[in-house]
Amino acid sequence: MSQEEPVYPVHTEIQEKASIKSLDQYREIYQRSIHEPDHFWAKYAARLEWFYPYTHVQQCDMKRAVFRWFSGGKLNASFNCIDRHLDKLGDKPAIIWEADEPGSGHTITYSELHEHVCRAANVLRQFDIKKGDRVILYLPMIPELAYMMLACARIGAIHSIVFAGFSADSVRDRILDCQAKMVITADEGLRGGKKIPLKSIVDSALRGVDCVKSVLIAQRTFAEIPLVPGRDHLLNQEMKRQRPECPAEWMDAEDPLFILYTSGSTGKPKGLLHTTGGYMTYVAATHHHVFDYRPGDVYFCAADIGWITGHSYIIYGPLANGATTVMFESTPLYPNPSRYWETIERLKVNIFYTAPTAIRALAREGESHVLKHDRSSLRVLGTVGEPINPEAWEWYYKVVGESRCALVDTWWQTETGGIMITPLPGVTDLKPGSATRPFFGIQPILMDENAKPITSQEATGHLCLARPWPGMARTIYGDHERYVQTYFAPYPGYYFTGDGCRRDKDGFYWITGRVDDVLNVSGHRLGTAEIEAAINGVFQVAESAVIGYPHDIKGQGIFAFVILNTEAEDLSQEDLVSAIREECRNRIGKLARPDKILIVPGLPKTRSGKIMRRILRKIAEGEYKNLGNLTTLADPDVVDFIIDAHKTMDRQT
Repeated sequence: MSQEEPVYPVHTEIQEKASIKSLDQYREIYQRSIHEPDHFWAKYAARLEWFYPYTHVQQCDMKRAVFRWFSGGKLNASFNCIDRHLDKLGDKPAIIWEADEPGSGHTITYSELHEHVCRAANVLRQFDIKKGDRVILYLPMIPELAYMMLACARIGAIHSIVFAGFSADSVRDRILDCQAKMVITADEGLRGGKKIPLKSIVDSALRGVDCVKSVLIAQRTFAEIPLVPGRDHLLNQEMKRQRPECPAEWMDAEDPLFILYTSGSTGKPKGLLHTTGGYMTYVAATHHHVFDYRPGDVYFCAADIGWITGHSYIIYGPLANGATTVMFESTPLYPNPSRYWETIERLKVNIFYTAPTAIRALAREGESHVLKHDRSSLRVLGTVGEPINPEAWEWYYKVVGESRCALVDTWWQTETGGIMITPLPGVTDLKPGSATRPFFGIQPILMDENAKPITSQEATGHLCLARPWPGMARTIYGDHERYVQTYFAPYPGYYFTGDGCRRDKDGFYWITGRVDDVLNVSGHRLGTAEIEAAINGVFQVAESAVIGYPHDIKGQGIFAFVILNTEAEDLSQEDLVSAIREECRNRIGKLARPDKILIVPGLPKTRSGKIMRRILRKIAEGEYKNLGNLTTLADPDVVDFIIDAHKTMDRQT
């Protein structure tokens, strides 16, 4: 092992009972997955229940970006998550709903889940939702969200979940892009003791929208809300009227399961389309091995189902494996910084999966909130959403995990559907901050600036993937050409992740962050273009440039450099900053509000008009020297003005 970083060996007591028990065993299975992929993935597909067998494991073309897995096979995601478990696991907890107030949720068994999902599916059919129709889910983390996504899967409708913190404009954009026929929301959401007016936001989003024929509203707070006659219906009342049985639709393996929107380097979000057979195979396999899932475990992923982590590792992966999965409505700091640890003690959680942003926020609160709670049930800890800094990793491992738990630092994306590079609990010695080695069937390649694979063991480059995998998104909904140009055109024959990466001499991978104009804020991807579009929508703003900068809690913060119109001279800078932040909140969501806003006289541009963002990134980090060659700029003097303004900001803060 390399001596540059500390190394934490595999714990013997975990290794002895793990599904994969040694590095040699991992290497043997990994080589088989690369050299005999059809045989390998057929083995994992066999863990699902198929209504009709497939004829081919894969028919994939990386150059044309055309992918088919398990062609001809018929199955249903909802059936595989619920029905096939009923005989043996009917009375077992499927979902433990941990509501906003500690201990105020309830448990749903597999039999109860089946009844709720069947009633919900019959509601969808009552409102003329059919196979292939798109349904927007704009719901808080309540059981109805799980019911409705599984109900959509049950009848073949395509769900598209929108995080319940996005603005009306963001909801409208997604509705129009996929031409949704129905929206399912709640009267209000609850998060950290605060109410979110979800129905009101949906009403604003639907102004002038013709494609949505009906809106179903779950009652979370029982707030008084206006109902549009003929369009709006109370979900809970509608479910009570339905039968508790609904046959599962036979879906082709390549039939769409869901669309999930993620930000890109242009202003328009990308609707990543995931299909049924390959996705279910992949998330079930990764959930089983990465978290060393064992029957009887209580598994707690603290993500929101509005993101891909919640799709894959709160609902589809765990339920496909017959697990007990915790669905968490609140925040890590509500009502106090002990919330996670109190929940883990009360529910006797064995596996805990959260984001580096949450870990950093909790570490800042000190160890006492952790240490006063019993965490002896924990066996595996996980991180997701962004690279974790070594300091936060060490705190998580030593304080939360008592230096005895396995820690899986996972790298993956909305586009990949499931975990790609990760430690395995019984296999991998750990280095703080490294995602370590690829999962089975995944072949990472580092590319140099000339689009050539780097063959040396120690290397830094752009992270690409050399072969297809079952869980990958098949296209961008309605725009396959954008899918090709975004992920396959930059390096023909390879999937381009958009991330930079370092590989050390031990073959461990270290993700270094985005190399395109996409920010990773608290694990949520936001396109700089859409934030800039929101900022530029403020009347007094002439132009803006948004970059990411290191943030102690979020990992990456949003820094906006803003040029004002002459009309702004009469407003105070405080008023302008407030207006910009409010516009970002209204148009995108709260998470898009810039952390820092610097008013500048100009931006560093080349003579062709391209903004030199690398210069802005260095200034944002306080690096005023070694800015590189400035002679290509149309106005090199503007850099000095920006540096002076940034120094003034630093002195004031």
